[in-house]
Amino acid sequence: MALKEEFEAHAEKAKTLPESTTNENKLILYGLYKQATVGNVDTSRPGIFNMRDRAKWDAWKAVEGKSTDEAMNDYITKVKQLLEEGAASA
Repeated sequence: MALKEEFEAHAEKAKTLPESTTNENKLILYGLYKQATVGNVDTSRPGIFNMRDRAKWDAWKAVEGKSTDEAMNDYITKVKQLLEEGAASA
């Protein structure tokens, strides 16, 4: 399976992550997804009163500079890890 296809398959699987998935892990996935699909951050940081969007922006900024392939591979690895953890705790 090509990397892009595997990435898209895991993006679908990410929607089935258990509700116990932490916000921290969700933000890691968000940042990797944005880096893989958009590239480096292309917007300014949201204001201090917009905590949710600011956290998402920070997560994306944290992986800035990763190549598309690198971000896709990291995303796939993280989704697999979270699904395994969810299965283990079920």
